[in-house]
Amino acid sequence: MSTILIVDDEPQILEILSSYLTKEGYHVMTAENGRDALELADAADLIVLDLMLPDIGGEDVCREIRKTSRVPILILTAKSGESDRIAGLEIGADDYLVKPFSPRELVARVRAILRRMGDYQVLRDQVELGDLHVSLWEKRVTLKGKPVELTPSEYRLLTTLLRYPGRTWTREELVEEVLGLDFAGSDRTIDTHIKNLRHKIENDPRQPVYIKTVYGLGYRLDNPAQSGG
Repeated sequence: MSTILIVDDEPQILEILSSYLTKEGYHVMTAENGRDALELADAADLIVLDLMLPDIGGEDVCREIRKTSRVPILILTAKSGESDRIAGLEIGADDYLVKPFSPRELVARVRAILRRMGDYQVLRDQVELGDLHVSLWEKRVTLKGKPVELTPSEYRLLTTLLRYPGRTWTREELVEEVLGLDFAGSDRTIDTHIKNLRHKIENDPRQPVYIKTVYGLGYRLDNPAQSGG
């Protein structure tokens, strides 16, 4: 169960969001100011952060958290200008929602961010699958000790598959996770990314041991040490 920290100085917003997120199965913590938010940040899997707080500005809270943590941050604010949104993303936020907002939309964004990011704790781990080594915190991939240069889309594809080894992902799911909800192209674009990724991490792309095709469904990531590949 993921823990969501809601930071806002409006009690009504805290109450409404706590109710919606709790119904979705999340554990919720709340803070009405920046100091309390910083004390609770380490225990959160995602932070919903208002920018206009009574003590420390939300921008400063975000910068302080980013010094030591990659926990996802969704900024919630009345500042609606394009420059405000860009500034929020540049200080380290993962998403931006303007007040007034729909609680249902916020819940959907929370769900999407957590799917995209995976379990926050795994970002600090080193993952080894056979000869493949992935440092998720450093965003580094090596094969047999040699660096593997991946495009951003290939890296997102690999880390998406890494979140749940053995799970079959449909093309539609991978498009959403890797290319985004706004992608207007064919879901077969994922096939191209899979092909390119296989050429970089598989000893023999024609007989892959990591990224397996599940015919009629999609793709999954296997651990050769467990599957005997």
